[in-house]
This record gives sequence, C-alpha cells and structure tokens, in this order.
Amino acid sequence: MQVLSYLIPISLLLGGVGLLAFLYTVRSNQYDDPEGDAQRILSGQYDDRPKQ
Repeated sequence: MQVLSYLIPISLLLGGVGLLAFLYTVRSNQYDDPEGDAQRILSGQYDDRPKQ
C-alpha cells in the first residue's frame, strides 16, 4: 500500500510530461499537412498495382 504513495505522483508527473509534449507539438504545427493525403488520394500519379 505504501508503494502507491510513490507510483501515483510518478504517474501524474509522466502524464503531465506527455501532455506538455503533445501541446508543444500541436503549437509548433507539426500536425499540419494542408496538401497531404487529401490531394494524394485524388491524384492519378500513384496506383496500387505492382510494376511489370
């Protein structure tokens, strides 16, 4: 039972670090891809057939 007094703060600290890392990546626009998959899926340049 005493181990919970160590594990709970450690898990909260690691969760906070993960949340801060996620917020940093969102604010630095690492997830923005305005021309990405939406344009590539409509393009005829690539197909699923293997080359012969």
